Amino acid sequence: MSGQRVRLTQVRETPLSVDEVLAAVADPAAGGTCVFVGAVRDEDGDRAGSALAYSAHPTAVAQLCEVAEAVAERHAVTAVAATHRVGDLAIGDLAVVVAVSAPHRAEAFAAARDLIDTLKSTVPIWKHQQFDDGADEWVGLP
Repeated sequence: MSGQRVRLTQVRETPLSVDEVLAAVADPAAGGTCVFVGAVRDEDGDRAGSALAYSAHPTAVAQLCEVAEAVAERHAVTAVAATHRVGDLAIGDLAVVVAVSAPHRAEAFAAARDLIDTLKSTVPIWKHQQFDDGADEWVGLP
């Protein structure tokens, strides 16, 4: 059932591809596809950033799979895909790409929002930001 709808879940050090994630959710039964792309920005709030790295717990991939499965169960979707980057990233690099296809756009939008929000709040991936002023900050730690 939903296992057939979850088409791609990865946490990796190599660059992410929007095309790869879109291809994973492509389906002739889908009338709408919604994609969210999270990129590294050059500031957080009013603080300029100089470096950023993501770390993941060894269970991150399994938990990402569980999140994708749950989203597929909660929504009338055709397919779900999610990839997250770990390691050192530069300004402009893609940190996360998720996509959902569904028969209609409303379901695709709702499921994609659920997917990215649940991923960010539950999958153990942590961001370490370093700022130009020498300060640093961990985001997403339990």
